[in-house]
Amino acid sequence: MNIINKIKKNIRDVYDFPKKGIVFKDITPVLKNPLLCSEIVNELSKSINPQITHIVGVESRGFLFGLPLSIQNNISFILIRKKGKLPYKTVGLDYDLEYGSASIEMNFGDINSGDKVIIHDDLLATGGTALAAAKLLTDQGAEVMGFSFLIELEFLKGREKLQKVSRNINSIVKY
Repeated sequence: MNIINKIKKNIRDVYDFPKKGIVFKDITPVLKNPLLCSEIVNELSKSINPQITHIVGVESRGFLFGLPLSIQNNISFILIRKKGKLPYKTVGLDYDLEYGSASIEMNFGDINSGDKVIIHDDLLATGGTALAAAKLLTDQGAEVMGFSFLIELEFLKGREKLQKVSRNINSIVKY
C-alpha cells in the first residue's frame, strides 16, 4: 500500500466540527502509528531544497511533523503561534479568515534577512493561515521557498493563493 492510501486509511472524518457543515480531517489516528509517521517525514523530506535554512511550523499541528522534518534534514525549526502563546519578545500579524480573524506571532529575531524557509502545517484549506505566515516571514526579510502539508483540501483552492508566494507547494494527500 502506498503512503497516500496509508494516510487516508488513518484519517478520521469528524462531521460538523468545528462548526456545522464542516467535515474535519482528524490526523490524530495517524499519530498513533510511528512507522507511518516516519514514512510521512521521509516523504516530506523529498521536497526539502538544500538552500533551506528554516522549517517554520504553524500552530499547532504544524509542529507535529515540522519539527521531525527539521531534525531529519538538520535544519533549524521556528514556531509560529497564536497571539499570546510565546513568552519572549514577538513580532506578529493580524489577518482575516473566511469565518473571522486571527493573530499569529513568532519570536523576534528568529528570522533574518536572507533566510530561506519552508512553511509547514498539517492541512491546506483556504490558505489564509499559511499566507499570513508567509507575510509575517517576508516582512522580516525571509524568502519563502515553499509550503509543506500533510493534507490538501483541493476544492477550497488554497493552493491558488499560495502560488503568489511560491509555486513549490507539497501536499501528500489531496481530497
